[in-house]
Amino acid sequence: MDLANIKDATEWFEVLQTSKRTQTAMMTLAPGDKTGPKAEAHEKSDQVLLMLSGKLAGTVGPETVSLKKGDILLIRAGTPHRFENPGRERAVTFNVYSPPEYPPGMKG
Repeated sequence: MDLANIKDATEWFEVLQTSKRTQTAMMTLAPGDKTGPKAEAHEKSDQVLLMLSGKLAGTVGPETVSLKKGDILLIRAGTPHRFENPGRERAVTFNVYSPPEYPPGMKG
């Protein structure tokens, strides 16, 4: 068993748990912040993104997307994606990667 609490995440991106098959992480973007200068893809990992609070806008492959609290987005392996926070409050997401995408304990 590996128990973690999402409140323990202190960085804008932080891996919480890693096993052979899955990985959990938190991502928090302040108003106006972006995930990066360009879209990136996880070549081998699917990503499930759950919006816990705030809003995100971005692109997933050729499509544009707007996310709000409670939305769940599946990003398939190899799909370029990029997000920004257009809102006035922090955008907080809980993410699951399968298989793991990042080194255990990575902080961004």
